[in-house]
Amino acid sequence: MPHLLYIESSPRKQRSATIEVANAFITAWQAQHAIATVDTLDVWNTVLPEFDGAALDAKYAGIQGIERTPEQKQAWAQISELAQRFIQADIILFGVPMWNFGIPYKLKHLIDVVSQKDLLFTFDERGLNGLLDGRKVVVIAARGAPLDRAEHQVAYLTTWSEMVGIDEQYNIVIEKTLMGRDIDAESRRASIQTALELAAEL
Repeated sequence: MPHLLYIESSPRKQRSATIEVANAFITAWQAQHAIATVDTLDVWNTVLPEFDGAALDAKYAGIQGIERTPEQKQAWAQISELAQRFIQADIILFGVPMWNFGIPYKLKHLIDVVSQKDLLFTFDERGLNGLLDGRKVVVIAARGAPLDRAEHQVAYLTTWSEMVGIDEQYNIVIEKTLMGRDIDAESRRASIQTALELAAEL
């Protein structure tokens, strides 16, 4: 059955533009797939393991082909459990507000934890080989105002998607969310319509 992983990275909840548009997308997508399932991973309410100590040692033990200690195995099991949520998904939906031209630090934390060799990608002398081919990524990105400089929000997630082997990505950008209530509302309405149309296609 179709399975969607929704990664929620806004702490604003009821006021969030990304959550509002993402919820519209999910509802429409589920309407297209009667037996679809959705897994929501809220980075603000999920315990994300620190990537130091035993976790870091476990990473390099795996790369070097060294037997992991019991402590390292336990740390790696937590990381693998989170990574499995990505592996099991057919569609990975990111709801991403812009913070300082990039993504929220909690989302970066999640990506740093799960993006590991032999989980989401592998590599050899030829370069990186992503392990999530066949999946699709949908990025719903919110910005307070139009940008006149480089952004590291959608661009970052595009690079990550390519690294893990996903080459089918769809982006919905909600702009001008800080330009007044009326402009914000219109931007949300337009983005919801785009989300509904995209959900009907996926």
